[in-house]
Amino acid sequence: MTAADAATRVGDALEGVFEAVAGTAAATEAILAAALADGRRPVSADLAALRPALHDRLRRYELVSGLGFVAAHGLLDDVPACLEWWQTGADGDVHPLLLNLDPEHSAYHDYTHWDWFTLPRDTGQRAVAGPYVDYLCSDEYSLTLSAPVTVGGRFMGVAAADVYLRRFEAVVVPLLQRLPGPARLVNARGRVAASTDPRHLGGSLTKGPDFAAVLAGPADGAEHGGLELRRCGGLPLILLTASARRGR
Repeated sequence: MTAADAATRVGDALEGVFEAVAGTAAATEAILAAALADGRRPVSADLAALRPALHDRLRRYELVSGLGFVAAHGLLDDVPACLEWWQTGADGDVHPLLLNLDPEHSAYHDYTHWDWFTLPRDTGQRAVAGPYVDYLCSDEYSLTLSAPVTVGGRFMGVAAADVYLRRFEAVVVPLLQRLPGPARLVNARGRVAASTDPRHLGGSLTKGPDFAAVLAGPADGAEHGGLELRRCGGLPLILLTASARRGR
């Protein structure tokens, strides 16, 4: 298998997750836009309309363990912060995530500093965050795939999906193992999402070029420091492998 083949197949594996995120983003935008068109600020009860589709997507997309919408602070009229979030439990059923987001009593009330929120907010693009221990939702080592939700050009929050790292690695590590040398996947911030290189373990940071610029650039197969950098389709992930020119 070539690096190009592996990058394409990694992209294909995660596009389904981003389909679930995109569907959630579109539905949320419609709900929020309808409230604003009525001349009022949206409230948390409006988001209940998302639930049937969230339940359906959680059952249809095997890699997705949690899915929903995370509101920007101050968006809703009745609460300062809100997650309309559902996840698949150990029993296989779909359950709501119930959190205390009172800033006086909760350590989780300000979720706006985490990469899965800041990257879509600051770039306007979809993002892959992690892996990290998801203390907010599951206490599992996870990736979060997210995309901005906007209405009339205004940022409203993010639609997002959690993928347990153990499930992600079960899909992508066998692909990386078929390459002739060590390989790793990194996100826009250089954090390793999966690896067959013992020097660069999952969750560690990779030094190198501006990975966000590589993802935004027109070319593929760029080289840096003896490594080839290849985007995984349209995903915000980069596959790093030894350059074919190395050692010539």
